[in-house]
Amino acid sequence: MKKIGLLFMAIILLLLTAACSDKKELFSVVQNGDTGFINKKGKVVIDPQFDGAYDFSEGLSVVRVGGKYGFIDEKGNFEINPQFDSATSFSKEGFALVSKGEESYFINKKGEKQFEDLQFDSASNFAEGYARLNVEGDSGYVNKKGDIVINPQFDRAYNFSEDGLARVSMGGEYGFIDTKGNIVITPQYDQAYGFTEGLAAVEVDGQWGFINKKGEFAINPQFDGAYFFSDGLAPVLVEDQVGYIDKKGNIKINPQFDAGFMFEDGHAPVQVDGKWGYINKKGDLAINPQFDNANYFEGGLAAVYLGGKKGYINQKGEYVWNPTD
Repeated sequence: MKKIGLLFMAIILLLLTAACSDKKELFSVVQNGDTGFINKKGKVVIDPQFDGAYDFSEGLSVVRVGGKYGFIDEKGNFEINPQFDSATSFSKEGFALVSKGEESYFINKKGEKQFEDLQFDSASNFAEGYARLNVEGDSGYVNKKGDIVINPQFDRAYNFSEDGLARVSMGGEYGFIDTKGNIVITPQYDQAYGFTEGLAAVEVDGQWGFINKKGEFAINPQFDGAYFFSDGLAPVLVEDQVGYIDKKGNIKINPQFDAGFMFEDGHAPVQVDGKWGYINKKGDLAINPQFDNANYFEGGLAAVYLGGKKGYINQKGEYVWNPTD
């Protein structure tokens, strides 16, 4: 487990903020400390002018101006003026989680506060129709009407996946519930990740395998680390090296990389001797390792980093935006 954080924490952050890869049209860039947006061709479409910005989601982007957060449209016009101390992107349900002072609440795309009577200590944004709430140390879920439909009762809870299941923790062990709050896979794992492509990575006695939605092992625990399936392959850790397996547990790309991310758009970022490049699904290097860090491809482009500067490349490895800061 010592290397799992290095391998996958960046993926977790990306998943929290990224829009669907096939829909992404605008990409954030930084020039002289200000953030704006380019299109897929590398043309500036929103001039760099913000202190920071998130990816667009549901037609709006969170931007930071003078320590406050607001929302702009795809032309760079403010739809909701900067006024919040924190803000998430809008979910497909049409809500964003924001805070002012000590109060956190949900807003709609007009900036109007939603669910006036809803009380919670902390929350996540909506995913698959539900948002996680934390009340006095226990986690539960609220629906799109603002009704608490699964009472706070879990030590930890996470977003629902497309499979209609959410991982939860009770007594230090992880399992899965359905959207009615029924436990469908009894908490029994040391650690677990959410379902993708019908399988979820789970840890038992220090070894990782994959279960199906019935809680049956589809791939027995045997790896030192594992994560999400994407494009039919999942990264796994074997003796400090990352390779990729298929859904039958067969190693399709031999463990040989220092670190590796999931496949998106047919490519996966991998690290070799401290530098990041990209492989294709055959395991061949499609873009030679040369970057200090690299994100997965979205909408045909990938963000890469050199010397603290951020740029974008296409799937040929050509810069459409040279690294800037």
